[in-house]
Amino acid sequence: MAVSFGPGSKLTGAQENDAVSWLPGNAESTEVLQTTAQFSSGEENWAVVVYERPGGLTPADRQAVTNHVTAYGQLEDVDREVVGPIQSEDGKALQVLVPINAGTGGWEVLGERADDIRRVAAERPDGLSFHVTGPGGFAADSQEAFAGIDGKLLYSAAAVVIIILLLTYRSPVLWLLPLISAGVALFAAQAVVYLLATRADLTVNAQSAGILTVLVFGAGTDYALLLVARYREELRRHEDRHEAMAFALHRSGPAIIASGSTVVAGMLCLLLASMNSTRGLGPVAAVGIVVALLAMLTLLPALLVLCGRWVFWPLRPTYGSDDHTETSLWGRIGRRIAVRPRLTWVTTTVLLGAAALGMLTLDANGLTNEQSFTGTPDSVVGEKVVAAHFPAGAGNPLVVVSNADQAAAVRTAMSSTPGIASVADPQTAGGLAYLEGTMTDAADSQGAKDTVDRVRAAVHAVPGADAKAGGGTAILLDTQRASNHDNKVIIPVVLAVVLLILALLLRSLLAPVLLVATVVLSFGAALGISSLVFNYVLGFEGADPSLPLFVFVFLVALGIDYNIFLMTRVHEEAKVHGTRRGALIGVAATGGVITSAGLVLAGTFAVLATMPVVAFAEIGIAVALGVLLDTIVVRSVLVTALSLDIGRHIWWPSKLAQKRDPEPLDGPATEPEPQRSLAGS
Repeated sequence: MAVSFGPGSKLTGAQENDAVSWLPGNAESTEVLQTTAQFSSGEENWAVVVYERPGGLTPADRQAVTNHVTAYGQLEDVDREVVGPIQSEDGKALQVLVPINAGTGGWEVLGERADDIRRVAAERPDGLSFHVTGPGGFAADSQEAFAGIDGKLLYSAAAVVIIILLLTYRSPVLWLLPLISAGVALFAAQAVVYLLATRADLTVNAQSAGILTVLVFGAGTDYALLLVARYREELRRHEDRHEAMAFALHRSGPAIIASGSTVVAGMLCLLLASMNSTRGLGPVAAVGIVVALLAMLTLLPALLVLCGRWVFWPLRPTYGSDDHTETSLWGRIGRRIAVRPRLTWVTTTVLLGAAALGMLTLDANGLTNEQSFTGTPDSVVGEKVVAAHFPAGAGNPLVVVSNADQAAAVRTAMSSTPGIASVADPQTAGGLAYLEGTMTDAADSQGAKDTVDRVRAAVHAVPGADAKAGGGTAILLDTQRASNHDNKVIIPVVLAVVLLILALLLRSLLAPVLLVATVVLSFGAALGISSLVFNYVLGFEGADPSLPLFVFVFLVALGIDYNIFLMTRVHEEAKVHGTRRGALIGVAATGGVITSAGLVLAGTFAVLATMPVVAFAEIGIAVALGVLLDTIVVRSVLVTALSLDIGRHIWWPSKLAQKRDPEPLDGPATEPEPQRSLAGS
């Protein structure tokens, strides 16, 4: 804590929220953004300031706006001439374009300059409305939405963890130890990520920093729950608490390490993404999981042993006391499943498959500016005002860069393209030409995206021009296509990695295939139910293109944890009691802790739904629903039913597949285990 507090507290300052840190690195719009630096800053954003008087503008209105234009030109980070005021044809609105050079400050600078613009415009005639919109306005509203995200997520996630741990342990003290361990892990992870961001050029933005908080608290507490549950078991079998912890680590450690390794491997698969924001999230999340894993396998065991049995008060697990696992809720559920396991897994599969059909209603083709916020920020209101009085694409131009000697031909090709309202005269510098075109459709609409494709086809066809088209709409289009590409590449790789880890852990081929199939089914059901909730309950009008990938990676990488928790216990017990008996012991022993772990993880991800950004809210809701399905239905019911129905053959081709069940299935679900010495083990 002493070493990591300093660098960890600086992580927010190390975030890169400029455009290039989010965009696909090899996209045409990114190349244009980098090329246009010689004409203007690559991080220059136009703030569109729009004024409206529904009854018609007055001379006082025009004079006030003219004065504002002079003041805007004197603001910090406004390096070029302010354009305007431009009056609408109906005489009811004025538009001013303010170029803001955000530099390396990203949207933090844009937020500050938007506040400056509002202070200037505060002195205006009564009845003249005013809004800041355009790329600069939307970036400023995004900055406000993410303001204080680290603190909000930290305190919200901590509150969720505290409540669930109190309900799980029913102890006024025990919950403190996992929470302290998770807090230490978070600070340490933030410190490591900060050092990688400043020394190893790792890209960190508000998205990855926010998810890091949720991931460390959620996954770290999951590992803590599994360890504490096994430690509680061993305290009943061993008089010495140190020996009990040694056995708990010996038996639960491999499952926890395998679970963490699976999550890390899944997150590192994101390095294959073409989206910079997605690719940067992979290492950030992997660092968080590694540090959480280390904290829960070193710090937490030390704290538990240091405190002794009293920390479990009032339900202290004394040596030789009865283990009530057999009569627990999940022990009873396991015996009910054992009556008709095939009917159970077939019915569960059909229901989950039906839920997955809801994915047909998912529209993951991107969000418009208006759809990106759960509320209605000022930039959205301003965009509607601009669309009512000016060409819909005004203030967010389509940018084309070409060789200077072909500028005239490129301008002609661009002007003649359907969807382009006007093209400004080209600017030339360093052998290149810079052109801006105003589109007839709103910059975030599908019509504008179609115009980008048409313009690209037209300017690419100009011989010797080497023309490229970019701008705000092109960025949206390239982001959508890059996300679709990432979905097709990364999802199969994640499945292959998870399958390999499960095969090595369980020393089987059939079991890993079945477990991965249940994970995919769980993902489909979660996304299907979430789609229905988005459309018909919350009224979201679309989804970010990266939503399926993020939900898949989080659900598969984190959901496989519960598979590992359950099946490693079944594998352990099957060696002694046979597979069917081992399945009942496994679900009885782990069902409670898996459910608690799922509630913690679902609760921490649900915290994302409190943010005013639709993309984050959708990720939080979908992952939370998926984790609940995973823990309550898939792991504890579907996987148990499959294990009971298939029996020993589930371990094919290992030797365990040949071990027959040594006793009838209607005996007790668990058997007492004699105390053993660590040396004997």
